Amino acid sequence: MRTTTLGNGGPVIGRIGLGTMGMSFAYDPQNRDDSSSLAVVGRALDLGVNLIDTADVYGPFTNEELVGRALAGRREEAVLSTKGGVRYDGSDFSLNGRPEYLRSALEASLRRLGTDHVDLYFQHRVDPEVPVEESWGALSELVTEGKARAIGLSEMTLDELRRAQSVHPVAAVQSEFSLFTREFQADLVPYCNEQGIAFLCHSPLGSGLLSGRYASPTDLGDGDFRADMPRFTAENLAANARLVDVVRSIGERHAATPAQVALAWLLAQGEYVIPIPGTKTARYLDQNAAAADLVLTEDELAELDAMPAPTGARE
Repeated sequence: MRTTTLGNGGPVIGRIGLGTMGMSFAYDPQNRDDSSSLAVVGRALDLGVNLIDTADVYGPFTNEELVGRALAGRREEAVLSTKGGVRYDGSDFSLNGRPEYLRSALEASLRRLGTDHVDLYFQHRVDPEVPVEESWGALSELVTEGKARAIGLSEMTLDELRRAQSVHPVAAVQSEFSLFTREFQADLVPYCNEQGIAFLCHSPLGSGLLSGRYASPTDLGDGDFRADMPRFTAENLAANARLVDVVRSIGERHAATPAQVALAWLLAQGEYVIPIPGTKTARYLDQNAAAADLVLTEDELAELDAMPAPTGARE
């Protein structure tokens, strides 16, 4: 596995990370199996896919417990990332960026994960009712206390990122970034590259669309939340499949899958751009990891850059 660092001066990580949300939450609920997921996390560490990303609301709460079990006895091999700042009250989700809540959320995450610190702690969403400087100041205290080695922001604006930086260094950001979601290319990605901030790309395969495995809404299992996403309607899937054909054609030149091409395109966007595709199966984990070695030509990158936007909003 090729490596980089988690931003300028951060710990060494594999060029591809592992998102664990789908093991417990949102995606494909009919095919979840904790035993298989535990094995996938272990396999990831064996392959050098050592950035493991979770969040307290995945499950809710059960995904952190799963990751904690998976890392038992191997915690030192992982660069462990989790998130807080989205509150679940038993029936609904809401944002909470108040300092006292963020502190309690991380302490609860540490208990579920079975560790005394995380390597990276994200504010999952900026709370519009709480100045980002106030939330960020609270997170910086958790760094001072050693409960988080570094802190990051998820799904923020460039202005919010700069404001947070004025309080304490931002080690990483996390937002959706893929061939199908490219709005951050104009400002946030270049800024992070200039500042040495890691950009963790969640949904790097467009919620699975770029894998080429979804041709009809019926390909989604019962209870899969993607069934309500605009890009997964029957009409939009047909239109987006034509875009995936472009990605597939490039993959055929390299004996690579469309997903591997999509990940390789992201890797070409910057040294600290880190895709974190999620999977519950060893087969797809191995394919994702192998994408770290796929190098696209300048002409192929230009061909992918020229692709039109997909049909339908991402959410």
